[in-house]
Amino acid sequence: MKDKLFTWADNRIYLIIMALMVLILAFFQPIVAFIMALVVGYMVFYTHRKIEEKNRELTKYIEGLSHTFDSAAKHAIFNMPFPLSFIDDVGNVTWYNTPFLELVGGGDVLNRSISELIPAFNITELSRKKENEPLDINYMDKCFKVLPNFIEGKGSFAKGNITMLYWVEDTDYQHLLKMYTDEKTIVALINVDNYDDVKNSTPDTHRPMVLAEIDKVISSYFGKYNGLVRKYENDKYLVLVDHNGLMDIKTKRFDLLDQIRDLNMGNTIPITLSIGVCQAGKTLLDSYRNANAAIDIALGRGGDQAVVNIGNSFDFYGGKSKAMEKRNKVKARVIGDALRQLIDQSGMVFVMGHKNPDMDSIGSSIGVMRAVENRDKKAFLVLNGENPSIRNLMDRMRQEAPELEDKIINGEAALEIIDDKDLMIVVDNHKPSLTEAPELLEKTNKVVVIDHHRRGAEFIKDPVLTYLEPYASSTSELVTEVLTYMSAETNLTKFEAEAMLAGITVDTKNFSFQTGVRTFEAASVLKRAGADTTVVKQLFRDDFSTFINKAEVVRSAKMVFDKIAIGRLEVTNDDSILIAAQAANELLNINDVEASFVLSKLDDKIHISGRSLGNISVQLILEKLGGGGHLTSAGAQIEKLSMNDAEKLLIDIIGKFLKEGEKK
Repeated sequence: MKDKLFTWADNRIYLIIMALMVLILAFFQPIVAFIMALVVGYMVFYTHRKIEEKNRELTKYIEGLSHTFDSAAKHAIFNMPFPLSFIDDVGNVTWYNTPFLELVGGGDVLNRSISELIPAFNITELSRKKENEPLDINYMDKCFKVLPNFIEGKGSFAKGNITMLYWVEDTDYQHLLKMYTDEKTIVALINVDNYDDVKNSTPDTHRPMVLAEIDKVISSYFGKYNGLVRKYENDKYLVLVDHNGLMDIKTKRFDLLDQIRDLNMGNTIPITLSIGVCQAGKTLLDSYRNANAAIDIALGRGGDQAVVNIGNSFDFYGGKSKAMEKRNKVKARVIGDALRQLIDQSGMVFVMGHKNPDMDSIGSSIGVMRAVENRDKKAFLVLNGENPSIRNLMDRMRQEAPELEDKIINGEAALEIIDDKDLMIVVDNHKPSLTEAPELLEKTNKVVVIDHHRRGAEFIKDPVLTYLEPYASSTSELVTEVLTYMSAETNLTKFEAEAMLAGITVDTKNFSFQTGVRTFEAASVLKRAGADTTVVKQLFRDDFSTFINKAEVVRSAKMVFDKIAIGRLEVTNDDSILIAAQAANELLNINDVEASFVLSKLDDKIHISGRSLGNISVQLILEKLGGGGHLTSAGAQIEKLSMNDAEKLLIDIIGKFLKEGEKK
């Protein structure tokens, strides 16, 4: 009776009072009390009958209301204007309404798998959805947002649940969205990388034909995709094309790069383009700015490629040719003057390379330290620890230049003393996450970047000075050039010159790769400063165990795709990365090997060292794994994968890379 509106409990207090009055009256007037007891009894009987009647009426009313509600709910479900279905925990249909039956084309639907009826429906994907989180399904040229409602269980698709699926069609919206997206204006900027070189090296009789052909090829290429091309400088173009056209161009992987490179109208050197595209701009002005940022990255990576800015990330196309060496030294002179002024205007100067530094990182850092000392400023080298790659150099430093060791501090010590008046110079790296101490970059507003790697999507924010030259052999080469323009006398000590020469030597593989005229000019400057090539060679000597492990990697390496060698260093020690890099270099000495990759394990990560003779870009391959580097030398690190899984992933990426090359 507790759930009813009228109960005896509601009148309990009155009955108790009347009973007490009868008892008191019985003590003084028994006859009157007897009469009163009869009256009270009648009142109790009458009240009980009235309560029962009221309760019966209330019950009939509630039952009638429930029946009406159930009928309305059933009517609403059965006659819902959009498809509705119930499935069990394995995805079998347990109930459906008429619109759902019409959707799947009629027939026997009950107890059949929803994935069988609608192939686009993914049960696994449904299991990841929350209550009313839509699942997008395309079926029979229609688009649906399927909203799951979990009737049993605790709000997820699990065993024992019955899931109600609401099929809400949004075909018109999706078509409208596609139409809007396809017609959205895309801004692209194009630079002819080597316009002056092509112009000056082409005979006078052919020069007008070559320059006209460049315009013609670019205009006709984008004309096929309804694009508008406007030339606003001799070597620069602005392109407007719709999103649909961009998707077609991306499908063909910007084959304009190949068409221009293959152009032969009397020019003696290949013509290359850099293309910057913004795919995710909100306004035309915003798109133009983002396209500018994209073309800066393309130029920073050496040109001959397209970079598509899609908001929070970048897509890269091309970049398979070697960066052309620029013979103009004006930029080096300008950088030298600007760096001298920045050092003079700063308090202290901090120099920082990348994590797990190599000879080039340390050598270029030592060169920058010399530049700072020449300006009578206090300098510190940020280094969190030694590794086998630089151990021999650091041991020689302790013997020949102990004063330099006193200027080496770790990231924590640097963080305590640096302020916004100090200057931070980052060498041999441009990615904040790969620096020795990324938090230092937030402590000062003045950051200089000197690097020779092709620019990646991640870049130090707002540096006051950037010297990024991917054509250079090494950062040590760039620093040597800058030193010669900063002052009449470089004042390099013998040890400093040998450290920088070691940096050039390691990145050029003993002057055999990525070596240009300016590389030898820089080496001659260091040689005049007292660098001894015999001493430099001794810095690369290995101990016996390192030599044996390197030999074992080469012995156990295997060939894939007939021209790529893959080796594995099964031994885990502090020298793993060094051994992997050296083994990758050794594998290139084998006939028919055009590129090599060596996998090693260190600190729960799989490290991959890639080397190439130049026909295959190991940089583009390892960028797919989050790494980077150069056309002929690159590296990457993979987390949460075993050695076997990492090797399979690498082989798969190499296969896709080679397939894209064959399509061209």
